[in-house]
Amino acid sequence: MSKTDVKWNMQGSVSIQGYEGSFHQVAAEQYFGSQIQVIPCATFREVIRIASDATLSGGGVMAIENSIAGSILPNYTLLQNTDALKIVGEVYLPIQQQLLVNPGVKLEDIHEVHSHHMAIQQCMEYLGQRNWKLVETEDTALSAKHVHQRKSKHIAAVASQLAADLFELEVIVPNIHTQKSNYTRFLILQRATETNEIESANKASINFVTDHTKGSLAKVLATIADGGINLSKLQSMPIAGTNFKYSFHADLEFATLSQFNAVMGTLASCSCTEAIKVFGVYKNGQV
Repeated sequence: MSKTDVKWNMQGSVSIQGYEGSFHQVAAEQYFGSQIQVIPCATFREVIRIASDATLSGGGVMAIENSIAGSILPNYTLLQNTDALKIVGEVYLPIQQQLLVNPGVKLEDIHEVHSHHMAIQQCMEYLGQRNWKLVETEDTALSAKHVHQRKSKHIAAVASQLAADLFELEVIVPNIHTQKSNYTRFLILQRATETNEIESANKASINFVTDHTKGSLAKVLATIADGGINLSKLQSMPIAGTNFKYSFHADLEFATLSQFNAVMGTLASCSCTEAIKVFGVYKNGQV
């Protein structure tokens, strides 16, 4: 999706989870361009808080699912609990892990490899072939930064190409991840008061709650299908404070906005739904 498809009233910065050089920053630059400034956050909750505040940022970028690890369920809860933000876009980013070292370091010099535990697991087929000490850290990009700062020739990091560029490291072995088809989907978030209708929109994310009558979920799904809309994702989420009651997150793909609006109108008036929330209507990022 082109960033020109969204009227982005921003300060030139977005909040991200992680540090500079993280895959969140890669996703932000893929969507907005390399000029975008990122505001690193320790948690996704902080990403939402800063993205919601017009005095701090123009919005946020937040991972929502991975093609291998699956959905990031707490982030669906964060979306459900805020009315301040809307989804205005998405990025499907291939996760490519690089083995990074200080300039001049050779493979035989390496004694330790530092990275986030998920990155280490993603690269275990390669890393397990050598007798290196694997050190788990809180962030891939932070590991790369520490390798740069220590100037050690015995420590390598697993991180992104962007981290290598930012921290003046060399990619000694590229693409060491085991699964070559590994994508993370990131959501582009903007304050609801500043969003405009995206004329080219062909995807929406919603959350709905059904009543307890028999077949209510089936009725909702049938309404979506009868409207000619593709249900590309359905994720159940427990409702806090209830005994085994669930809401459902759904991603819907459609040809026109009028088609989506017609189906939403039918669902809103249907006795089978107790509540519906639209997280955003935007253009499909596609893989």
